[in-house]
Amino acid sequence: MIEEIVSLQMPVEERLVVKKNRLEPANVDKITKRISIVTGTHGDELNGQYVCYKLIERIKAEPDKLKGIVDVYPSINPLGVDTGSRGIPMNDLDMNRVFPGTDSGAMAEYVAYKITQDIIGSDMCIDVHSSNIFIEEVPQVRLSPENFDKLLPYAKLMNANIIWALSSSVYLEASLANCLNMFGVPSLVVEMGVGSKITKNYAKNTLEGIFRVMKELGIWEGEVVINEEPIVAGTGDVSAIHAGRSGLFISEDVQIGSFVEENFKIGKIVCPLTGDVLEEILAPRAGYLFTLRAHPVVYKGGIMARLCYCSKEGK
Repeated sequence: MIEEIVSLQMPVEERLVVKKNRLEPANVDKITKRISIVTGTHGDELNGQYVCYKLIERIKAEPDKLKGIVDVYPSINPLGVDTGSRGIPMNDLDMNRVFPGTDSGAMAEYVAYKITQDIIGSDMCIDVHSSNIFIEEVPQVRLSPENFDKLLPYAKLMNANIIWALSSSVYLEASLANCLNMFGVPSLVVEMGVGSKITKNYAKNTLEGIFRVMKELGIWEGEVVINEEPIVAGTGDVSAIHAGRSGLFISEDVQIGSFVEENFKIGKIVCPLTGDVLEEILAPRAGYLFTLRAHPVVYKGGIMARLCYCSKEGK
């Protein structure tokens, strides 16, 4: 059932409308659990759109396996998705910086408020993101240190390559997931792929992870696919490599989602004008490469890669 969560009048006889699709079994009287799947926070994150499509497709194909409510919010920043903008067009505001919003605020705050209030009461929320156009990410679940132990059992079901705890200083207080966790809705943040593209194998893994969580909650009784155990990394187990020079990044024969040795050559930054190699990007330690620069043009300080320095056993 398609429902409008919020509808706002815009200039030139247009409206901003955020919708959800509620899927529920025929016997709604016995429903005890509800899960919310949210994506489209950033308009250039399209993997989540594909996940929503495949999720609904499977549930429609096996409706008898559904035992709870699944609320699907495929585009909570519809203007961004329509225009391919990461933020909300007009002011390029990041939608994931205005939660929980307010019912008396500006447009973005009001939309955030209505979305938050609609999700509250869910037994779980999975917030699906892609990366931006500059870097590629393997499927991963990001948790705040404060909720790490509580959410880790659910995160392990998501078929992600890696689960890691962001430091408190970089975890976004005004993000949807953080606000929902504060309101008592356990929420996972999934990140994967690269901006403005659909990476089907990454999306498939995340989709199967969602069904695993649904099965754990008693919402789904169908078959699920279990991948290998993920790497679990604490706040001190992950570090980023940043560019020391501006230029053109040329990657080497490196496979994202693989373990590399110390001093492994990830790539180099070159100057197209002079033909000089300005900087070699090397792994400072042996580790798991789960983030890699995707856009060739790089400025000094730009992120080139992330490495995790622990094994699948977390050591």
